[in-house]
Amino acid sequence: MLGPDDSFSEPLLARLRSLNIEHVSPAMLIQREISRHTPLGIEAARAARQGRPLAEETILALMRRWFWTRKPDAGFALGDFPATLLQAKALDEWLDARDETLSAVLTAPGATPPPLVDHYRAQGLLVEDDALAARHP
Repeated sequence: MLGPDDSFSEPLLARLRSLNIEHVSPAMLIQREISRHTPLGIEAARAARQGRPLAEETILALMRRWFWTRKPDAGFALGDFPATLLQAKALDEWLDARDETLSAVLTAPGATPPPLVDHYRAQGLLVEDDALAARHP
């Protein structure tokens, strides 16, 4: 799901939970790191206090660790990741390495940078909000 979780409806998120599909976002993983007082969590808390975002490399490292420790072929929904074209290409590489594919990429109009929209549209994976509403009234 491209864009922040709050750009997607609660019924959609509830449906994911009912299907036992793991819902993960960088924000959720960062909160977990902060609560566990890990080095990454300490770095994230410091960045938040200073009003600066985490470096893209840090977010990629966090998501890479989640991706490679999850059960292979287990369903998942990512919220607000990838957020950049670099992150999308990294995710593509991780999926290729595990011989996995995405089923679809959901986006809320206006919430996603055009390069990401173009990247997933070219792969035939993009489902925009209006089409999603038509499929799941």
